[in-house]
Amino acid sequence: MLVTYAKQETIEPLKTLGGYLAWGIAGSMCMALGAIFVGFGTLRFFQTQFDTFDGGGIGSVVPYVAAFVVLAILIGLFVMSFVRAKKAIS
Repeated sequence: MLVTYAKQETIEPLKTLGGYLAWGIAGSMCMALGAIFVGFGTLRFFQTQFDTFDGGGIGSVVPYVAAFVVLAILIGLFVMSFVRAKKAIS
């Protein structure tokens, strides 16, 4: 009876925790991959759609700055959602 109780209180919760951890890691990897695609997509959009940025000098930096700004906004949204979730838990 003691062994059954020990298994119930230790092994079963660890299996459940492992499932949550696996889904969390998979979700994090998908979010990171999506953020990378958004960054590259923004960069390629500004590089190909606007002829103004084709020259040298400051004009060639604008697409990279735009991609950086979009990714910074995305990171800000992620941080805000984490803070909001942490407040909801507390």
